Amino acid sequence: MPEKRSKYDTDPLDPDFVRRTDEVMGRTRPAPGADQTEPLRPPSVTEEPTRRFDDQIADSYPSVFVPPAYQPPRQPQPFTTFGAGPHQPPATTNAPPPGPSSPYAPGPQHAYGPSSRPVEKLGLSENIANALPYAPFYIGLVAALVELFIVPRHETRARFHAAQGLALQLAVLAGTLLFQIIGSITNSGFGGWLFRVAAFVFLLVSTVRVYKGRPHHIAPLDDATAFLNERIAPIKTENRQ
Repeated sequence: MPEKRSKYDTDPLDPDFVRRTDEVMGRTRPAPGADQTEPLRPPSVTEEPTRRFDDQIADSYPSVFVPPAYQPPRQPQPFTTFGAGPHQPPATTNAPPPGPSSPYAPGPQHAYGPSSRPVEKLGLSENIANALPYAPFYIGLVAALVELFIVPRHETRARFHAAQGLALQLAVLAGTLLFQIIGSITNSGFGGWLFRVAAFVFLLVSTVRVYKGRPHHIAPLDDATAFLNERIAPIKTENRQ
């Protein structure tokens, strides 16, 4: 007579233990001999094979382990202001710097250097006529006014020096008056004396330089020189018109 067992008997050595456990839990098992294979599940994200990230990097990114291809160095271009191309060095000529009214225009009568050619309507040689407006002791002031009222406009070099000399003489005169006013207030004439000595030396050097035919361009006086040359017209030229 078989031994009676309760449902709570869980002897693992009992061959019917598994079947009775399934019946209690309400599960059914396949019959013996049936195909019990189950389809393989796809691996989860954590079980996927390791991927190489260097295969996904674009070819445009260079590698630090691969030396770059040799490229010849670029030739530096000289600086140019307008970006139109390489800067061309200025031609080395003996032409003096142009003034506000182009006193050194090309031509035989305006050749660079001392010239004894007589200035039209004046009767003096060009080197003397050009140097007289820079003479000190107010001699240049009178000479500059005379030349601007007599010399025609086509004598550009003589009129340029006359206008520039007149502007320089007026600047020296204004500086002298200014220092006289300052000296009367401070009871000291040392500044005015020093200014007169410096002005005399500069006028003397300018006279000798222009007489020798060297270019003499005072840039701070460009506006005043152009104004005087334009406003003071030759008298005889106006009468003919």
